[in-house]
Amino acid sequence: MKLHVRVLEARNLPPTDPNGLSDPYVKLQLGKYRSKTKVIKKNLNPSWDEEFSFKVDDLSEELTLSVMDEDKYFNDDFVGQVKVAVSAVLEAEKKMLGTGWYALQPKSSKKSKHKDCGEIRLMIYLSQNSSFDEAHAAMPSLSDKSSVESRTSFELPRDSSSSSNESAKSSEASFGVEDAGPSKEEKSNGPTFVDRIFYMFAGKQPDIPITSSREVDLSELTETLVKPGPSENIYVENKSDDASSSASFDELLNCMLSKDQGKEMPGNLPGGVVLDQAYVIAPGALNTLLFSPSSNFLQSLAELQGTMGLQLGPWRLENGGDNLKREVTYTKAATKLVKAVKATEEQTYLKADGKSYAVLSSVSTPDVPFGSYFRTEVLYCIMPGPELPSEDLSSRLVVSWRMNFLQSTMMKGMIEGGAKQGLTESYQQFSVLLSQSVKPVDLKDLKSGKEQILASLQVEKESDFKLALRFFGNFTVLSSIFVSLYVLAHILLVNPSTIQGLEFVGLDLPDSIGEVIVCGVIVLQGERVLKRIGRFLQARKQRGSDHGVKAQGDGWLLTVALIEGSNLATVDSAEFSDPYVVFTCNGKTKTSSIKFQTSDPQWNEIFEFDAMDDPPSTMDVDVYDFDGPFDEATSLGHAEINFVKCNISDLADLWIPLEGKLAQACQSKLHLRIFLNNTRGTEVVKEYITKMEKEVGKKINLRSPQTNSTFQKLFSLPPEEFLINDFTCHLKRKMPMQGRLFLSPRIIGFYANLFGHKTKFFFLWEDIEDIQVIPPSLASVGSPSLMIILRRGRGMDARHGAKTQDHEGRLKFHFQSFVSFHMANRTIMALWKAKSLTPEQKFQIVEEESESKGLQSEESGSFLGIEEANLSEVFASAYTIPTNSMMELFNGGPMERKVMQKVGCVEYSLTPWEPVKPDVYQRQVSYKFDKRISHYGGEMTSTQQKSAPPDKNGWIIEEVMTLNGVPLGDYFNLHLRYQLDSIPSKSKACNVIVYLGIAWLKSTKHQKRITNNVITTLAGHLKELFSLVEKELTSRK
Repeated sequence: MKLHVRVLEARNLPPTDPNGLSDPYVKLQLGKYRSKTKVIKKNLNPSWDEEFSFKVDDLSEELTLSVMDEDKYFNDDFVGQVKVAVSAVLEAEKKMLGTGWYALQPKSSKKSKHKDCGEIRLMIYLSQNSSFDEAHAAMPSLSDKSSVESRTSFELPRDSSSSSNESAKSSEASFGVEDAGPSKEEKSNGPTFVDRIFYMFAGKQPDIPITSSREVDLSELTETLVKPGPSENIYVENKSDDASSSASFDELLNCMLSKDQGKEMPGNLPGGVVLDQAYVIAPGALNTLLFSPSSNFLQSLAELQGTMGLQLGPWRLENGGDNLKREVTYTKAATKLVKAVKATEEQTYLKADGKSYAVLSSVSTPDVPFGSYFRTEVLYCIMPGPELPSEDLSSRLVVSWRMNFLQSTMMKGMIEGGAKQGLTESYQQFSVLLSQSVKPVDLKDLKSGKEQILASLQVEKESDFKLALRFFGNFTVLSSIFVSLYVLAHILLVNPSTIQGLEFVGLDLPDSIGEVIVCGVIVLQGERVLKRIGRFLQARKQRGSDHGVKAQGDGWLLTVALIEGSNLATVDSAEFSDPYVVFTCNGKTKTSSIKFQTSDPQWNEIFEFDAMDDPPSTMDVDVYDFDGPFDEATSLGHAEINFVKCNISDLADLWIPLEGKLAQACQSKLHLRIFLNNTRGTEVVKEYITKMEKEVGKKINLRSPQTNSTFQKLFSLPPEEFLINDFTCHLKRKMPMQGRLFLSPRIIGFYANLFGHKTKFFFLWEDIEDIQVIPPSLASVGSPSLMIILRRGRGMDARHGAKTQDHEGRLKFHFQSFVSFHMANRTIMALWKAKSLTPEQKFQIVEEESESKGLQSEESGSFLGIEEANLSEVFASAYTIPTNSMMELFNGGPMERKVMQKVGCVEYSLTPWEPVKPDVYQRQVSYKFDKRISHYGGEMTSTQQKSAPPDKNGWIIEEVMTLNGVPLGDYFNLHLRYQLDSIPSKSKACNVIVYLGIAWLKSTKHQKRITNNVITTLAGHLKELFSLVEKELTSRK
């Protein structure tokens, strides 16, 4: 009697490795016989599909299956186990337990780290083998221990040219069969010479115990599987049939491979992309998993989605081997709105070259309403994925769709909307199931490989000789040189002509129309050559770029690698251009070097933008043709990178098509690698919300990770986007629609779901041109409304939510019936000002606010809001100099300029004192910092105001300083107060006290560091300044 065990799969295994995964395999033991399955790498839901058989010596024994995690350097980790009594199988109906899931149990509940150890799927049954017993009785001299037989289902071989037997051997050899506890004598008992002679003549495999020190001999194993009896024979024949069908699939792909050279990968279908993900698997293996007849992925997907009657037709070649097709039929499960319908799907390979695969699926559902009017087409594109630092192969799967209408119908919009919703939900389940079998590419792996990828880029420095060769190695220059030499030779050979006509000595005019034309051609050629020489001289100066300039600061760091360009437009007669690229993001620009005389430039340059407080929404890419420093640059094309709509993994390596008349005519493209990462970690969310709380004036609650994840999935946003606030409101179109308005750092989105009809859209804060508040009216149910006006041509993806579009092409959105209009308005306006306004607009707003504050301060008697800054004493000293003499430092005379230049204030300029109020005078001062003060350089502008104290015993000078060209200089202003008092006890002495305050215009976590640096630097500066003044005044005596 034999016990047969089929180990199918496991699910929900706990992770045991540091990477959050496991390398599971199963150990089987019955009495003293044991075996094990192959190891499945990095998987928590492994599938083995292997069968084992054991001879039963004692019905009281238990079959033990232990799931283990393989470890290369230490002992394998225990995951869980299942114990099944042989007597339970014997008592079952037909001596078979059937296929079922068994919960894995820990060895000891007290010691186990995981209470839930997962489940394993098994099929267990008993069989009586008379031929095996007879063979065993005929060989009494051999060992009584029976061998353990092991089988596995056929796996698709990598080499399609190998035979099914060779494939079976390669798969069978992946596991061994071991004796559980052999004695020393048993370990030495191998197959003897007599045993081998018996096997050769009898044609049967003797039962020999296989010890743990050896693998199964493949030839012996094959004979054991084939010879024992009828039931075993039938099983092996089925396996060979599967092998032949799988091998034929490989052969069919090879036939397509031989005819597929040079075919381009088809573009995404216009309906949209429903799945775009990279996986840690080779493209060929992913293609096999999804479309091979031996794969059970489609069956598992059908079970998950409730699909019934799945039938996979055979793959067949058509049109002389150009197309590979098959037909799939199934019945879709019924929903609340649609009954169960039968679908026929025709799958066709459009491309299969061994590296990339494209399969078009055309689905017809004639039983649904209007089903004969359309077909749903889905395109699967499998291509090589991004490079991983682990050097594992990766592939990218992109699934897109469209509706192919065979007849026109008024229900087209409704059909497309329903299909889009159904496909989106269906492929979400598809993605989840596929992620259980294949590991998706982790974004952390791409980030860790950023430095490795960028380090491989090397900029090729072009010498002056190569540059000159590019400029002057063309027909124009060479023909001009030839003509010049030809004319020079003619001048040397010809005799001087006689003076005739209007000629005189020194003036030789052309004597015929031909000579006039020749002279004109020579002049034009000379002019072109001189222009080219001028461009060459300018090109030598313009070869520099922003490549290699390191980013400064802490926050969102954007790194762009410009690799190359393809088919760039040409603008001159030489059919070449001199392209350079300008990247613009958040008002900052980076410029590449100029590549001369080429339409396929190679840059390999890296640009790093300084750290940004907020994640960028878009980046503009403009390609220009260099035509001298004073000529207007010609645009060769432009593109926009939208970080909100793109996945960061997709940006790691992409070709972007350029827009514009010239670019589209030439199909110009740029090859970029873009990396965006946050150096401040999770604190960035709290810092941003804290900043918004100050703007809004009300507490904003931090949302949970689950809420943020739902928000990201709702609008298909990248993982760095987080929800700030949301409000219930009505979207006003023809009829008001109730929904929710969602606000995040980069987008404003609206979502509504009425009776299953979903409406959602979003647009960027940068897309907004103006926000207007509409007073309450009867149409708005007595509440104010917000009208958001987008810039021309922006937000076209959200046009279905706009109420109107004006004659300039600007979309207008109306939102009304807010529960708290004041809170919603303040939050929206604060986010818009923070993200959307240009630096000039922000400066204008700050200027207006400062003017209003200045007017208020004049009424209250303070100067420029100086009392808003907390002043503290930073310098104090007494000098034996009269107060009036010390005031020469502030009277604009030669001594002031001389002293200020000595302390490092160069290009010192000032305006005369002018009265602004009685006994109050004001002036403007500006100068640049020497390297001794700031190694960044920079410039300072200040407004000074002097007045006498109430006791008229001295002077008070108040100063507001603004720093320019210094890192973080736009974050604060410096407020100083100089107090010069005469000492009553001494007629020729005075006290000098200086107070300092810092008024912060923007919040930053470096406030303490900046404050300490400013106080230390300014204290030393003031000490040196007044010491020089004292020295100058003393030297006059």
